[in-house]
Amino acid sequence: MNEDTLKLLAIKEFNESEDLYLIVDFLNKALKDKNLIFGIRKKDSKMSVSIYEA
Repeated sequence: MNEDTLKLLAIKEFNESEDLYLIVDFLNKALKDKNLIFGIRKKDSKMSVSIYEA
């Protein structure tokens, strides 16, 4: 797989929560050696977390 390509594995939508940023940060730090990247997006009062494979 090309190093510049991320493969989207899953997306989950949640109600807005300030703690969601902390969870995504924790997951990125804890699982970076597994080639997983977690992203977060906010739209209106909803937030979504995406999981990518590097």
